Amino acid sequence: MTEYGRGPGSEPWHPDDPLYGDAGWTGQQAQTGQQSPYGGRPQQHYPEQPQQQYDEWGRPYDQQQYPADPQQHPQYDGDAWGTGGHPQVAYPDPVDPYGQQAAAYGGDQSDYYGTPEAYPPPEPPSRRQTEPQPGTDWDPGPDQGEHAFFAGGGDDDGGDDGDDKARPGRGRGRGGKAKKRRNGCACLVVLAVFGGGIAGVGYFGFQFYQNRFGEAPDYSGDGTGQAVTVQIPKGASGYDIGRRLKEAGVVKSVDAFVAAQAQNPDGKSIQAGAYLLNKQMSAESAVEMMLDPKSQNNVMVTPGQRNAQVYKAIDDKLGLSDGSTEKVAESKYKTLGLPEWANNDGDIKDPLEGFLWPGTYPAAEGMKPEAVLKDMVTQATKKYGAYELSAKAQGFDLENPLELVTVASLVQAEGKTHDDFRKMAEVVYNRLKPTNTETNQLLQFDSTFNYLKGESNIHISESEINSNQDPYNTYTRKGLPPGPIGNPGEDALKAALNPTGDGWIYFVATDGANKTEFARTHDEFLRLKEKFNENSGN
Repeated sequence: MTEYGRGPGSEPWHPDDPLYGDAGWTGQQAQTGQQSPYGGRPQQHYPEQPQQQYDEWGRPYDQQQYPADPQQHPQYDGDAWGTGGHPQVAYPDPVDPYGQQAAAYGGDQSDYYGTPEAYPPPEPPSRRQTEPQPGTDWDPGPDQGEHAFFAGGGDDDGGDDGDDKARPGRGRGRGGKAKKRRNGCACLVVLAVFGGGIAGVGYFGFQFYQNRFGEAPDYSGDGTGQAVTVQIPKGASGYDIGRRLKEAGVVKSVDAFVAAQAQNPDGKSIQAGAYLLNKQMSAESAVEMMLDPKSQNNVMVTPGQRNAQVYKAIDDKLGLSDGSTEKVAESKYKTLGLPEWANNDGDIKDPLEGFLWPGTYPAAEGMKPEAVLKDMVTQATKKYGAYELSAKAQGFDLENPLELVTVASLVQAEGKTHDDFRKMAEVVYNRLKPTNTETNQLLQFDSTFNYLKGESNIHISESEINSNQDPYNTYTRKGLPPGPIGNPGEDALKAALNPTGDGWIYFVATDGANKTEFARTHDEFLRLKEKFNENSGN
C-alpha cells in the first residue's frame, strides 16, 4: 500500500492486513478505511471540529477547492504537514493507476505475513517495483533519484526502502546504473590515491638517489661575465666557502664546489679575503679563479703597519685617486665606530691610528672607503673590548686604554721578533716610572721620531733629534707620544698586557736589523752600542 492512502473504491479492510490489524483501530475505523495518525496508539476522543486547510502559501481553502493532483501539492498526504490535527479523508491519486484497484493486498494475493517463518516479514511485491523503469543517459539531479552522497544527503545504500516510500519521488530513477556510477567514482578515487602514492615514492626515491649517488648540480664554463665580490672569512671550510659562493650566485651548489676544491691539488690553499668572481661559473672554474691572485680584491693590514700605508692600499684597490681614503678618514672618523675612550689628546696626528686591526679586508671597485675602514675599526674595537683594556690600563699606572694601545704600538715597532715583545714592554714601563734615573722618563725611541717624519730610518743624527720638539719626539718629550704610532698586532698587545719582570731598561739592535739585545744598566748599554757600531761599520 502506498502512502497516497485509500480513496473511494479501495478494497474493504482485511483482518490479516498488517497495516490495520489490531494497531489501535476500532472496528468502525477499519470499516471506514481511515488510518490512525497516532501510529497505533489509542486516540483521545475530542469533539470533532471542522478542520481548516491551508495551501502552501498559508491561504485557507475548502476541501472542494483543493486540487486533486498530488503533483501540485506533493507535501499533502494525510497529516504530512505536521499540523497535529485530525486526519482528513485521503483523496484518490489520479496519477496512481493502482489506487483504485482491489486486491492491492489480500484477496487473491498471497499473505506474506501470516506464516510464522516470515520474521521479519518480507517486503510485499509492488507493482511499481516490478514494472521496468525507463533509463536515462543524463545525470539526474537530487530530486530525480541522484544518490544522497552527491545530492548532499547521507548514504542510503543500505537504508530502509520504507524511507523511499515515505518521500514521494525519491525512489524514482534508482537502479543498477546509479550503483555502477558510484562504484566507478570510488574506483577512480582509489586509483588516483594509489597512483599519487606511487608517484610520490618514485619522486623522493629519485631525489634520494641523486643526493646520495648522483652528481651535484653545477654550471658550465667561466660564468656570465657579471662580476660579484665574495668575502671569505678567516678559517672558513670548503663547505662555508661553497655556501657563500652559492648565495652570491657564483656556483650552482655547495657540493659541486666542495668536490671541485678536493679535486684541485691547490684547492686547500684558498685564503681568507675578498674575491672578484663571475656569476654562474662552474665549480672548477671558481676554484681556479680563487687561486689566481688577480681575483683577490683585498686590503691586508699587517701588524705594525701605519695608517698612511693602509690608506694608499685602499685607494689602489678601489681605483681612487691618491689621498681619497685619507680625506675620508679625517672627515668621517667619528662615524666609523671608534670606542669612546679613543682620541682624547688634541695632539694626535691621525684619529684612526692604532684602530685599523691587522687582517684581510675586502676592497673591490664600487665599494666606498668608509665601508672598508669601518670593517677595520669594528674589528679593532671588538678585540680591545675582549681584552678589557680599561681595567688593565690602571694596573700599569696608565691614564686610559688609549695609552695601553700606544704601548702595544711601540712594542710592535721596536721589537724585531716575537721573543722580544715582552722584554720590550718591560723597557717601556720601566722608563715611564717616576723613579727612573737612567733616562729620566724619556723613552728615546727612534720609531716615534720616524713616525712624525713619515719615515723608517734608524740612522738619525743627535742634532736632528734634539732640535725637534714635536710631541711625538720621545727624545725631547717625556712620557708616551699622544697616540699610537701604528697598528699593533695581537702578539704585541698580549706582550703589553704581560711584560717580563727582569729589570730591562735598555735595548740595542746589535746587528742593525733583526737581533735585539737588552741591558739593565747604562754600562751594559754602552757595550751593546759598541757592538752595534762594529756591525754597522761606524
